Amino acid sequence: MPSTASNTFFNTTLPSPFKDLPSTSSPITLLPLKKRSSSNTITSSLQTLHFPKQYHPTSTPTPTPTTTIPTPIKTTSTSTSTTTTTTPSRETNPLSATNQPLPQKWNFLQKAAATALDLVETALVSHERKHPLPKTADPRVQIAGNFAPVPEHAADQGLPVVGKIPKCIDGVYVRNGANPLYEPVAGHHFFDGDGMVHAVKFTNGSASYSCRFTETQRLTQEKSLGRPVFPKAIGELHGHSGIARLLLFYARGLFGLVDGSHGMGVANAGLVYFNNHLLAMSEDDLPYHVRITPNGDLSTVGRYDFNGQLNSTMIAHPKLDPVHGDLHALSYDVIQKPYLKYFRFSPDGVKSPDVEIPLKEPTMMHDFAITENFVVVPDQQVVFKLTEMITGGSPVVYDKNKTSRFGILDKNAKDANAMRWIDAPDCFCFHLWNAWEEPETDEVVVIGSCMTPADSIFNECDESLKSVLSEIRLNLRTGQSTRRPIISDAEQVNLEAGMVNRNKLGRKTQFAYLALAEPWPKVSGFAKVDLLSGEVKKYMYGEEKFGGEPLFLPNGQEEDDGYILAFVHDEKEWKSELQIVNAKNLKLEASIKLPSRVPYGFHGTFIHSKDLRKQA
Repeated sequence: MPSTASNTFFNTTLPSPFKDLPSTSSPITLLPLKKRSSSNTITSSLQTLHFPKQYHPTSTPTPTPTTTIPTPIKTTSTSTSTTTTTTPSRETNPLSATNQPLPQKWNFLQKAAATALDLVETALVSHERKHPLPKTADPRVQIAGNFAPVPEHAADQGLPVVGKIPKCIDGVYVRNGANPLYEPVAGHHFFDGDGMVHAVKFTNGSASYSCRFTETQRLTQEKSLGRPVFPKAIGELHGHSGIARLLLFYARGLFGLVDGSHGMGVANAGLVYFNNHLLAMSEDDLPYHVRITPNGDLSTVGRYDFNGQLNSTMIAHPKLDPVHGDLHALSYDVIQKPYLKYFRFSPDGVKSPDVEIPLKEPTMMHDFAITENFVVVPDQQVVFKLTEMITGGSPVVYDKNKTSRFGILDKNAKDANAMRWIDAPDCFCFHLWNAWEEPETDEVVVIGSCMTPADSIFNECDESLKSVLSEIRLNLRTGQSTRRPIISDAEQVNLEAGMVNRNKLGRKTQFAYLALAEPWPKVSGFAKVDLLSGEVKKYMYGEEKFGGEPLFLPNGQEEDDGYILAFVHDEKEWKSELQIVNAKNLKLEASIKLPSRVPYGFHGTFIHSKDLRKQA
């Protein structure tokens, strides 16, 4: 059934005073914004990006318009400077005709409003371009090099394989990422891009590859208009111009030119396969149901509300209990109370009542953890203060006066009355890799990467980012916490993005497989970390090769019996591959050569063929 859930950040369910006026089917499009130049490009020190043209209606549209994305052959980066050699190598994007604006059935007052609001936006962009953007919102930085978007790619079969794909790898590896369809007209953060899922399907030792946009409500509307119109939560919504963009969007919603009431999320962060549904998620919306086709392609089914049970957003890192099969999740709101809710789904998809968790202010809640009996909820120092925009700042704020803490709640709790809060000063973990209980000491152990500065992903700062793999012990008897780095100072490296054996989630684990985020924000390899001894074994992707999150695929009874799957991009040859590495000895088993560049992205999962056969 259709979802009526509101969006975490904005709600444009506003009645249009003109909805009953006579409408017309004559073609109309939003006026094009003035460009810096006529080339429709953003020039970067790393790369020149070409995006789809913001099309205008024509009397004889081309059935299959094509755009091309030039790609650099070589990118060399250092901590102080970046140089690039760009050659005419090109990525061809056979965009479908749906990328051309569709005729809008707007009445004459809506047309007039569209024209007036487009002029307002043109003036706003002109004003914004007079001021330099911070690196965290500058598209020339955020989507440069292999962070740049790629076109969709239909399923390509029988890919070249070097080595041998292990027989146990039978199914599909899917990974999510941010991939903006249209050229940013203002600020843009890497997290703002439209969701695109990349899939490698394994069948009898052979492999196929495809990548497709997740057709969110946001993307569908922007494609019908032929340009971006929805505000970007991180790249655009800061300072007075951010307020202006919100007002501009609300005005378009008031006149019925756009509709944010059915979600504004990009579904670009996480993926989970639950109750025979592959769900693409970002924390600003409901999940989207994506289906894997028999030939390994992808198609978006639609926004998924669990058959009408979910009426609020869901974060991109729900936790699937490997023993009981329940899916545990959080939902946070930055506008109104309750700022945070916890809920779970039974293995057959039945939702529990919401548990409202009282917070004094809206808090960045990107991830959490589960144990055998508890949910572990971080309430940390990165908070949302929308009033900061009035004084010209970012609404994402590092509150130095706040003390970070963790909340311990029974998984089956019906309310938050018995929730235990334990302070953990100066602790900000963007991701938590696992947690478990140690009854002999009455402690909950949390494994996460503690990041400093805490808001460096969102706000520009001079201090270098550090991400320290840490063990945090929460003593339920004393109410005290301790924290220690797992790796010795001599071997300390930035570790971000990864996982433990998912069959052991919520239980004590010995190993974690984490991305070596160096040189930040690139990933040069991954580390197999012994969480008990602190021993680190590294696997490097190779000279001028970088990747992303390593996915551990279990195979056997021993905890580290399995394989690591990771997309890897060669910045020298400008080619991408999927590497399969034996997790026990860190030896490369196979490399699958991909027909398309795979940008650096976010999180993924693996779906076995036996589970795919039951796909909804």
